[in-house]
Amino acid sequence: MEKITYNFEYGKKLKVCFIGAGMHAYRNVYPTFQYAPVDLAAICDKDEQRAVAYARQFGARATYANHLEMLERERPDAVFIVTSYHPDGRVQATELAKDVLKAGAHVWMEKPTAATVREVEELMAVSRETGRFVMTGLKKIFFPAIEKAKQIIGSPEFGRPSSFYIRYPQDMAPFAERADLRNCFSFLDHIYHPASVIHYLMGKIGRFSYEWEPHNGGSVTTMRFLSGAVGVLHMTAGESGTSPLERLEVVGEGANVVVDNGVKVTYYRKANRPAYGRSSSFLVDDDQAPLSWEPEFLLGQLYNKNIFYLGYVPEVLHFCESVLAGRPPEKGTLADSLEIVKLFEAYRTHPEGTLITLNEA
Repeated sequence: MEKITYNFEYGKKLKVCFIGAGMHAYRNVYPTFQYAPVDLAAICDKDEQRAVAYARQFGARATYANHLEMLERERPDAVFIVTSYHPDGRVQATELAKDVLKAGAHVWMEKPTAATVREVEELMAVSRETGRFVMTGLKKIFFPAIEKAKQIIGSPEFGRPSSFYIRYPQDMAPFAERADLRNCFSFLDHIYHPASVIHYLMGKIGRFSYEWEPHNGGSVTTMRFLSGAVGVLHMTAGESGTSPLERLEVVGEGANVVVDNGVKVTYYRKANRPAYGRSSSFLVDDDQAPLSWEPEFLLGQLYNKNIFYLGYVPEVLHFCESVLAGRPPEKGTLADSLEIVKLFEAYRTHPEGTLITLNEA
C-alpha cells in the first residue's frame, strides 16, 4: 500500500499558481496540497477579497485579479485552474489553459477540458508547440476502487473484458434544445465522470446508440468498443436523492468485478456453481470465493478522507510527479479528454435511435 508524503517532507517542490477561488476548489483541490510537492506562490481570482482570503487560508504569498499579470510576474512551473463557464456555456478554463501554456507552465485543469472537439484539438496543438502538457482532473479514474477494478480486469485470471455496465444519475435536455450549450451545462459538467471510467477501463468506443425518456431526461446507451466488447451506460435521472449514485460491472471470461458507490469492490473469481439440485450449501471453496474490499470509515486514516477515496489527492500527485520527472501524465491526458468530448458532441448532434460511429476500427 502506497505511503503518503506530507507537503513539508518533500525536498523538492513545484512553484505553483492557482486560477480560481471557488467553493469546489476550496473543498476539494486546495486541501490536496497538504500531500503534494507544491509551493503555492499565488492565487488569482476576479474577486480580489476572495483571493486574499484563500491566500491566507492556504498559504499563498501573493494574490492577483488578472491571470496574465500573475503569469508574467510569478513565472510558475505549473498552474492549477478551477473556474466556471462563460454565459454562452463555453468552458472558461479552455482559453486560460492556452494562456498558461504560452507562458511556459504546465496545466492541471478541473474538468471539463472544453465543450467541443475543436477546442480540445486546439489545446493539444498549443501543448505540442510549447512543450508543456495539460492534465484534466478526471478524478473517477483515480478512485482507489476504480484503479483496483482496472488491475483486476487486466489480470490473466480475469480474461478479456467482454461486457460492461455503468450507471450515473444524469439527465439530458431534449434533442432540439441541445444545440444551445447553455442547455447542456449540467450534462457537460458531469459526462466526464462516467465517460472517463468507460474509456479508462474499456478503451475507445467504436459505435453507440441511445434511447432517451422525456419524463426525467434519463437515457440508456449501448456501446460497441473497438476491442469487440459491448457496454451499457444507464443515466438514471429521476432516481432518489438518497440512492447510491453509481454502480459499475465488468464481465470477463468466467469472472466479473463490481464497484458499488465508488468505494466497495467485489471480485467474483472464476468458480463453478454448486451442483444444481444436489448442493446443500451456497459456500464454495476458499480459492474460488469472491474477494471484497471496502473502507471501514472509523479510523482517522488518510484513506477515509474524501479527497483520497474520491481521487483528488491521487490525481494531483500524478500531475506533480509527472512535472517533476519531466514526463507527460499517463492519465487525465488531452487524448482522454478528446474521447470524452467526442461522446458529448455526438449526443448533442445525433437524435436518439441513431447508430453513431465515434472511432473506426
